Amino acid sequence: MNEKLVRSISARMSLRTPQAESLGILADIADTVTLDKTTDVAAALEQIKALYPHVEEFEREFPSLCFALATGVGKTRLMGAFIAYLHLAKGMNNFFVLAPNLTIYNKLITDFTPNTAKYVFQGIGEFVHQYPNIITGDNYNLGQHLQSGALFEGINVNIFNISKINSEVRGGKTPRIKRLSEYIGQSYFDYLVSLPDLTLIMDESHRYRATAGVRVLNELKPVLGLELTATPQVEAGAKSVPFKNVIYSYPLYQAMQDGFVKEPAVATRENFNADNYTETQLERLKLEDGILVHEETKVELEVYAREHHLPIVKPFVLVVAVDTEQANALLATMEDAAFFGGKYKGKVITVHSNQRGEEKDETIEQLMSVEKADNPVEIVIHVNMLKEGWDVTNLYTIIPLRAANSRTLVEQSIGRGLRLPYGKRTGVEAVDRLTIIAHDHFQAIIDEARDPNSIIRRGVLIGRDVARAAKQVVTAPPVILQTLAGSVGNEANSAGTTRPAATPLFQPEETQTAQVVYDIVRELEHLPSSRQLAKEEVRQYIVTRATDITHASPQGTLIDDPNALTMEKEQLESVVERVVQAVIEKTIDIPRIVVQPKGEVTWGYEDFELEVSGIQLQPVSEELLVQHLRTDQRLRIHLGSGVTAVQRLEDYLVFALMEYPDISYDDHADLLYKLSGEVVRHLQSYLSTPEDVANVLQYNQQRLAELIHTQMKQHYYERATEYEVRITKGFTTLKSNTYAASEAVRDFRQPPADLRNMSSLVFGGFLKCLYPQQKFDSDAERRFAVICENDPSARKWFKPAKGQLQIHYRSDQSYEPDFVVETETEKILAETKAANEVASQNVQDKAAAAIQWCKHATAHELAVGGKPWRYILVPHTSVQENMTIQGLAATFTVK
Repeated sequence: MNEKLVRSISARMSLRTPQAESLGILADIADTVTLDKTTDVAAALEQIKALYPHVEEFEREFPSLCFALATGVGKTRLMGAFIAYLHLAKGMNNFFVLAPNLTIYNKLITDFTPNTAKYVFQGIGEFVHQYPNIITGDNYNLGQHLQSGALFEGINVNIFNISKINSEVRGGKTPRIKRLSEYIGQSYFDYLVSLPDLTLIMDESHRYRATAGVRVLNELKPVLGLELTATPQVEAGAKSVPFKNVIYSYPLYQAMQDGFVKEPAVATRENFNADNYTETQLERLKLEDGILVHEETKVELEVYAREHHLPIVKPFVLVVAVDTEQANALLATMEDAAFFGGKYKGKVITVHSNQRGEEKDETIEQLMSVEKADNPVEIVIHVNMLKEGWDVTNLYTIIPLRAANSRTLVEQSIGRGLRLPYGKRTGVEAVDRLTIIAHDHFQAIIDEARDPNSIIRRGVLIGRDVARAAKQVVTAPPVILQTLAGSVGNEANSAGTTRPAATPLFQPEETQTAQVVYDIVRELEHLPSSRQLAKEEVRQYIVTRATDITHASPQGTLIDDPNALTMEKEQLESVVERVVQAVIEKTIDIPRIVVQPKGEVTWGYEDFELEVSGIQLQPVSEELLVQHLRTDQRLRIHLGSGVTAVQRLEDYLVFALMEYPDISYDDHADLLYKLSGEVVRHLQSYLSTPEDVANVLQYNQQRLAELIHTQMKQHYYERATEYEVRITKGFTTLKSNTYAASEAVRDFRQPPADLRNMSSLVFGGFLKCLYPQQKFDSDAERRFAVICENDPSARKWFKPAKGQLQIHYRSDQSYEPDFVVETETEKILAETKAANEVASQNVQDKAAAAIQWCKHATAHELAVGGKPWRYILVPHTSVQENMTIQGLAATFTVK
């Protein structure tokens, strides 16, 4: 396997662990099996089974292997990685990508088109100067790809829709793909068959089993088939028949545990008995409860977005109907004036196979843009039309009105809503949860989730889910402590790199005294800088303190070495001088800066207009019970019973707001009632009775108060006539770090094959770092460390631990940049950040605080003969090993 190329593609394409592992397996296959038309299929199967014994057969007339990756992990991106590897490692140029329906077909064409949001070859520099040719089922016979008489030069990615092929063989017809093309002179199908390196890639491959049109796949005679699906089984009546050619599996439960997708939860009412309801009543109840969940989710999403300065996500509801007749009836019901006052009129669409012409086109257009804020759709009713290919991140509530007893149907229905709107879990339950309204199937779904072989929960396997080797604790003392112990310069570290040999600074009988001196130095951090330790009067103070301690210390307590008690003054002074010099050389002075307001301070909240358009909460009369499928965690959405009367409706919210410690009722009463009044008037605008308004206010009191408080914080002010900057410490001695490592300390110049495990690895082998080992949160951080070590102008560096700098960027939060670097001329705070996060509000807030900190630190340093500070914010794409610290600083200094 070309491990270097696998690592390179994984890093450049930012592949997640399951994607990178799949790519590594493909590399194994490509090295094991001869990829040409002469391949003995039976022999190839035996070769693969020798490496992957769980592969039983190919199930096709050519080598074909299935990669079963859970929805939301990134199968299309993996296709791009597969193609890039086969081209770069094996020189293969011809690929045939098969889509199961029109939706996925159009999505694949978009994702394979350069300069689109999810371009599958993003990061592959070899494809920049000559993009792969995209040949589709709509343009293959137009002749537009002929270049100078040569057919499709370069890399060719053919994308075809299998449902179109299926439809064209009904009644014994020959699919159009097999008809002659006037531009090629032979059928395009025969041309594909003639290609010596055709690789077939099947998206949602569970759709390519036992259908008439699929039989042509064997006739294509590809050299290799790569299948991708989240559901590697075929439904045969009531049974699910698993694929026999699965070579890699990353199931849904694993994606949930790893935080790649939402947590699915099923909701019902407490003490609910479906037998007490007619079918019509049950249907209506599920719809109404689904809307209640939807409106609550909408508020929670807005609160989160405003708190974190992110775009507001507009959630929507998916209703799974039994048939088209029911779908149309549901549309009429949910747009009727009797359904929540007609508030969803114009916000509901239906999707089913009976739609034709302009109606279907308009529906598909609305469906594809349902994530956009200007799309009014909040409810989508579908009849078996949205199984795959519909990639949305804002589906939060599913109301199934048809039986969901098939394992595939359960996973695919849940799969529509698993993608996360912000790309990762937020830690906020409502933002990370997909809720399924299942009053009548609640217990059945819970039982399915508890099945050890469930798509949601499965047993833990030692060796795959849990490493056979236990994690180990790695303690990394700062280099200065190793120097005091006399170990630096004498031993190779566990990463295999040896520091230059040097004579130990201290003799064995001096080491304990040196530690006493270092402890005294720690008491002197209030000095303007560590260089002050070298002043004669300070050194003499240290000598006197050390003498007092060593002579006053009974043997066996502070000083174990009896020789230390009889050390001559000259030798003690020498020890002090060497300790002081070591501290100066192996410390980067970081001042402790405290900014305090001086004089009169005023604070409060500016007047503003509350944003209430996202509130559509509805009255409730009973509790809804929600249970997480994977963890069994339970919660009740609406608590309490009855409506408590208040003098003014605004009081519900004002009383809740008064509980916030940063709100003074005496100072803000007028603003609190103004903002609460805006919420009340908004509720009155769409709720029909005062009782309904009071109901919503009571049951959603805390939620609405938080929405108001969140917006108030955006208008908070704190003003002082002036501010005083105090330096409480001129430098800080470093403390030991303790890490949990999944393997032995690695050489920092060697990138791990699995970048997602970066945070569980410990790296060593440094020469300039003030710690012998460090942890990195990303490969960009590791590469930045390489730059620090390579750059001659960089003298020393380290990654600050939590609390090392204490840069306050919000009233209750502090920030530590990724690196502190000292060069020959300056000191630098450096942050490496994902390129798509650099402009985010949170990152910019931290940057502003760091710039202010550097300004104060520079003023202090220059006053005591030190170096200026600066802050650099470097996108991860620019952290390359050929860069220098000064080069990065010249481009990415934030001012």
